Amino acid sequence: MGEPVTKARAVAGASEDTIAPLARGPVSVIAGAVAVLLLVTSGRYGYFADELYFVAAGERLSWGYADQPPMLPLIAHAMDTLFPGSLVALRLPATLVTALGVVVAAQIARELGGRRRAQVMTAAVSGIGMVVNGHLLATNAFDGFLWAVVSWLVIRWVRLREEGRSDDRPLLWAGLATAVALQVKFLIPVLWLALAVAALAVGPRDLPRRPLLWAGAAITLLTTLPGLAWQAGNGWPQFEMVRTVSEEVGLNGGRALFLPLVLAQPGLLAGAVLAWYGLWRLLRSPLLRPYRFYGVTAVTVILVFWLAGGRWYYVIGLFPVLWSAAAVELQRRRAARWWRWVPTWPVVALSVLPSLYWLPVLPAEWVRQPRAGENLGVELITIGQFGWPEFADTVSWAYRTLPPDERRDAVVITRVYWQAAALEFYGGERGLPKTYSGSRGYWYFGMPPEGTRTVLYVGDEGERLRTYFGDVRQVATVDTGLGLEVGTPVWRCDDPRAPWPQLWPEFRRTAI
Repeated sequence: MGEPVTKARAVAGASEDTIAPLARGPVSVIAGAVAVLLLVTSGRYGYFADELYFVAAGERLSWGYADQPPMLPLIAHAMDTLFPGSLVALRLPATLVTALGVVVAAQIARELGGRRRAQVMTAAVSGIGMVVNGHLLATNAFDGFLWAVVSWLVIRWVRLREEGRSDDRPLLWAGLATAVALQVKFLIPVLWLALAVAALAVGPRDLPRRPLLWAGAAITLLTTLPGLAWQAGNGWPQFEMVRTVSEEVGLNGGRALFLPLVLAQPGLLAGAVLAWYGLWRLLRSPLLRPYRFYGVTAVTVILVFWLAGGRWYYVIGLFPVLWSAAAVELQRRRAARWWRWVPTWPVVALSVLPSLYWLPVLPAEWVRQPRAGENLGVELITIGQFGWPEFADTVSWAYRTLPPDERRDAVVITRVYWQAAALEFYGGERGLPKTYSGSRGYWYFGMPPEGTRTVLYVGDEGERLRTYFGDVRQVATVDTGLGLEVGTPVWRCDDPRAPWPQLWPEFRRTAI
């Protein structure tokens, strides 16, 4: 009891021997509840459009794709091979990393000096905030989790450094986590660049000079080289995707909606309030002074994606640190009266309700089909899980109306990669021929064979098709009742006006 109070103990709240243990019981219960919620709801609707694309891309395993690195197609291929046709199994990896992310968030709170109450609060808010990204097999579920892992390891390195212990191993592990993240999405370099700038600006200034950090960077580079070689060999299509995403975001509110969505989405109520309170305290609190660099990092990352026209969920991996900082500060200081309600269980429980909107919990008959021309917004995630089998039925019917001698050599081409993936997934049992598309990554999967004279084209491009084919006639209209393809026309196109190697580049498109 008579030992001196060290700087580390004042900042981090404890020495290595007395740092608060992880509240394993409550944190495990929260993580388990998140996993159970995702498991029981994951099979209620149907495959989301991007999930069908991941399965299709996984059938063509490659070091790279036009629109992403290879990790998600590889996972989709593995799960669909082990558990064919099981939507719950396909989404199981996303469920697991989302639940594990709750534990990582609690670990971050522990590194910042949080004891049981702060850890449990962080875990609860993290479970609510991350569940919106964890119910689909999607890149943002894995990317957000890996950003949180990297942040936890960097913060651990700072905490050990503040205690006078020189241990750079967390930085090496952070490099390995970065190597994995770059197989999911090409976003995490933004986090590292912001970390480096923030560290040089406000400390710890020796972070960019640590040898094991650069060892991790070397491993990351080596594991990324095959994907970079694929991108270079195919004209760097990822750069075109960046422009396309920016244009799509611009059509859906652009920068004007980016910050409100970042503000509102991470758990709403308790989650949003705690995130922005945590950011403020990281920048202002004397007790969190060693971690101020992360507050600067968060501001920098948010500004970069806002200026670049990125999607709001690109920054979701920042929030576990912000939630942790808020929880730790509320644990340490006497909060104002209104603040005392924010971390209470009634407010946290109420925050669950808006997050459930993103999950497939409502009866399917309650889901509303948007009107023609209506901006889908967040409804895209829900609507995109309906109508794909019926969509394949319509195209299959149109294919069967072809005379047998023409049907034998006909192919299907779709305007959007979602359509092609759905027809590939559901079309085999319906007797459809091979499907092609010029959309995004599908364009690289190949073009129709030489000599193809008859094409069923799916998409609203009748006038454009007449520049490529001598005879174009609409033969069907999709009517799934509910889904993204309601009203989509199906065209029969005959007599291509040029050889396919000459025509196929004209079909390439990156926008949806």
